[in-house]
Amino acid sequence: MAKKKQPKLHPNPTLDKSKLPSRYTTVGPERAPHRSYLYAMGLNEKQINQPIVGVATCWNEAAPCNIALNRQAQAVKVGVDRGGGTPREFTTITVTDGIAMGHQGMKSSLASRDLIADSVELTMRGHCYDAMVTLAGCDKSLPGMMMAMLRLNVPSVFMYGGSILPGKFRGKDVTVVDVFEGVGMHAAGKFSDGDLHELECAACPSAGSCGGQFTANTMACVSEAIGLALPGSAGAPAPYETRDQYAEASGEAAMNLLRLGIRPRDIATREAFENAATVVAATGGSTNAALHLPAMAHECGIKFDLHDVAKIFKRTPYIADLKPGGKYVALDLFQVGGIPVVIKELLDAGLLHGDALTVTGKTLAENHKSVKFPKDQDVIYRVKDCITPTGGVVGLKGNLAPDGAIVKVAGMQRLVFTGPARCFDSEEAAFDAVVKGKFKEGEVIVIRYEGPKGGPGMREMLSTTAALYGLGVGEKVALITDGRFSGGTRGFCVGHVGPEAQVGGPIGLLKNGDMITIDAVKGRLSVDLSERELAKRRKAWKPRKNGYTSGALWKYAELVGPAVTGAVTHPGAKKESHVFADI
Repeated sequence: MAKKKQPKLHPNPTLDKSKLPSRYTTVGPERAPHRSYLYAMGLNEKQINQPIVGVATCWNEAAPCNIALNRQAQAVKVGVDRGGGTPREFTTITVTDGIAMGHQGMKSSLASRDLIADSVELTMRGHCYDAMVTLAGCDKSLPGMMMAMLRLNVPSVFMYGGSILPGKFRGKDVTVVDVFEGVGMHAAGKFSDGDLHELECAACPSAGSCGGQFTANTMACVSEAIGLALPGSAGAPAPYETRDQYAEASGEAAMNLLRLGIRPRDIATREAFENAATVVAATGGSTNAALHLPAMAHECGIKFDLHDVAKIFKRTPYIADLKPGGKYVALDLFQVGGIPVVIKELLDAGLLHGDALTVTGKTLAENHKSVKFPKDQDVIYRVKDCITPTGGVVGLKGNLAPDGAIVKVAGMQRLVFTGPARCFDSEEAAFDAVVKGKFKEGEVIVIRYEGPKGGPGMREMLSTTAALYGLGVGEKVALITDGRFSGGTRGFCVGHVGPEAQVGGPIGLLKNGDMITIDAVKGRLSVDLSERELAKRRKAWKPRKNGYTSGALWKYAELVGPAVTGAVTHPGAKKESHVFADI
């Protein structure tokens, strides 16, 4: 094996301002006007002369995912101060999928990831902050914040806001996904109005992000596995006060990184991305990781697309029995030791790069050397006793998806499905047909024109997939889309089909009755049509107008690239002429 290239560090043990971005706003007589603003906010001369650290959060009152972030940010600021820095808190937006789901609001979700990264970048650039701690809760805010860290490349630490506590409904742990499935049960006459109301009132009992191994918890696992977050920091539920201790430690860690000269791109190497994808697969994580990991890699100038992610998924054993495919929620994982146990088991099995650098200044292996595998529990399995020998997420390719597609198979028994297409040109049309029973068992429901450009915004389809389960047919039909699926989706549901319909991909050429085969064993997604027939249909095809002719979604549709490379909206690190950290 070739010797690993060591990162070029930028140590600053005395925290000399002449080498830091904040010199542009705090040093010299010409910066007196700038300093006057800092004095106006109560800072003293000592604080102005220290490194300035941005504390970026997605706090808002939109959803429980974000409501605890303000409290945790105050703890981060204590840690930054203790470490010899001056914290400056700022916030950015989030779009919360649980509320945006199932209607036009979901078009804003993925676009918000890139806007979060852009807004944090502009705030850091405009005010010349020297380091950063980021806190996030909702699905897209986690990758958005990490993308900003990697783009700016100032010493940075990420911290997850924590998961929600599980709800209790008639003696069972429940999550918001059970409520979405309850809608289907209600439509099928299996749930009364009172049943559904009782469930919706019980499902989400606290602050925090959705409790299963959905997208937020998946990306929280990524933050630890890739080395951008402190070990164990993703585990405790949002209401637990121990989160505040991790927040303080994250603030101190950012200052330590500043002294050591360790930057995010020193940590997020290709090996680190491979580690992250391995942990996603081992925990049966969200298919959205195959969108966000390539986008994060793009910020580093690393090629790591859907196919690279899928290769790792294919070789990784599935060892954590988590919802939606399994039995347990994030609280259960935390109570048996959390993500560090998963990482240590994978390290011991030789499935992770143990020499990868992390925000502690130590390697992944060093961080986890004392972790013990817990006994008398069935949340996490040993690799030798894995639930399945390949990961919970599988990449697909074929004449229906030349650019690739992805399916979550964690907890599924049936891995091959062939059936006739039932085509819909929007999620609303498909959902309406599902709840009205206008489909047949054995069909493959096709939802198209919901890709990054076609939506625009690449909506998630949880309302439709959950309704199918609520109707009791989740294992009897399949669904494919050029849009996305929630991390809470289960069943034979294929997303990220590319090229998308809006740019002339084969999914846009399908007709009702075309025979589609999904093979999660061989990694194939195909339609029983000849190349001649596909070419004939392509000649007759015309792109659709999406109705968004101005505003943020128009801008997003103009800029966004394909799902296979992360649905990114700018050229990335390979094209940059400088990095903010080096100004």
